[in-house]
Amino acid sequence: MTARNVRVELPYHLRTLAKVGSTVELSVVGPVTQGSVVDALELKYPMLSGTVRDHVTGIRRPFLRFFACGEDLSHNPADAALPDAVACGAEPLLIIAAVAGG
Repeated sequence: MTARNVRVELPYHLRTLAKVGSTVELSVVGPVTQGSVVDALELKYPMLSGTVRDHVTGIRRPFLRFFACGEDLSHNPADAALPDAVACGAEPLLIIAAVAGG
């Protein structure tokens, strides 16, 4: 299987933790899905392990959202393919910190 280069834009608090800029480039082997991208993110930046998804359940953290190509992908299954534009590196996968409050 060939690896694909995928770009991911991180929210400020994850950038600070990983000591990176707003966009990181990851090498993803196999199908490009939310799960495989987060796997690659945690592999390259181990300090982010458990920050995007729960250690035990693997479920996305409640105050993070996934967007790509103008679509909210947050509630898609982790093994659903990401848009082709993300898989080929033309568009980034955006991990956005949600805002709550009143």
